[in-house]
Amino acid sequence: MTIDNKDILQVLTTYLGSYPHETASLSVPLQMLIEGEDVTSRSHLPMHVTVGALLVRGGAEVLLVDHLAYGILLQPGGHLEPTDASLIDAAMRELVEETGVDPTDVASTSHVPAYVEYGKVPARPDKGEPEHLHLDFGYCFTTACADVGSIQESEVASAAWYPLGEAERLVGHRIARSLRTSA
Repeated sequence: MTIDNKDILQVLTTYLGSYPHETASLSVPLQMLIEGEDVTSRSHLPMHVTVGALLVRGGAEVLLVDHLAYGILLQPGGHLEPTDASLIDAAMRELVEETGVDPTDVASTSHVPAYVEYGKVPARPDKGEPEHLHLDFGYCFTTACADVGSIQESEVASAAWYPLGEAERLVGHRIARSLRTSA
């Protein structure tokens, strides 16, 4: 089963039910989804959907990756694949692909995203992509014992655990939201 706009719209609507104060900032992608634009493909411009995974270990650390294309630390994540059955499954797939964590050591905290962000991403001439917009759905996962395995060297330079305060300073408000979601 492939993710479609109806699935994405349902997740976004549920999210906005929990965070109604974000409706205005997400109104443009919401309208695109209502109008039926297929935003599941990386080739869809000016916007397409991506996913992120915030993995909290022991309530004290967050797993971040050094993203090669952007040269910054971020939560693991990426674009949807035709084989993804849901947004949360896509986030788990990206987490496992990029960091090599054992998925049996990881549990999701909620089927409602911890965050949804809409914003510009820089052009990637190497991939033939102009500057465009991502609608990023971030899910929170927890673990007591997962550790980094073989990283996806084509996407990330490294993956490491960061104390919560440092992770929040590096990545931003997503970390605080992940803590509330994982509690």
